[in-house]
Amino acid sequence: MVEQSLSSSGVVTGRAQQVPGTETLRLPPKAPPTNHGHTTAAWTTTVVVLVGSTAGALGLIFALMWLFWAGLAVALLGVVVGKVMQVLGYGQGGKHTLEKARRTGGH
Repeated sequence: MVEQSLSSSGVVTGRAQQVPGTETLRLPPKAPPTNHGHTTAAWTTTVVVLVGSTAGALGLIFALMWLFWAGLAVALLGVVVGKVMQVLGYGQGGKHTLEKARRTGGH
């Protein structure tokens, strides 16, 4: 809260009732990975889901229901393929991703 008063010249003056203190920061014990999801599994998932979604959208636009359902199936298949690749070590923290990071200097 601030106490305010109006001086004779029309200027508002005031003073703070509480003095700001210092803030203690809690940092994580170690830095998070720096790849930000740039892994083979993530890119594969993204591309396959994008292709399937585009095909599904085109199926709706042109009233081709078979294309819509095929696009939906491709998009869902992309999610499954991405998860399988992550389990196989191509995702964040996986052995293939860590090996690639060592070869390329961490990026």
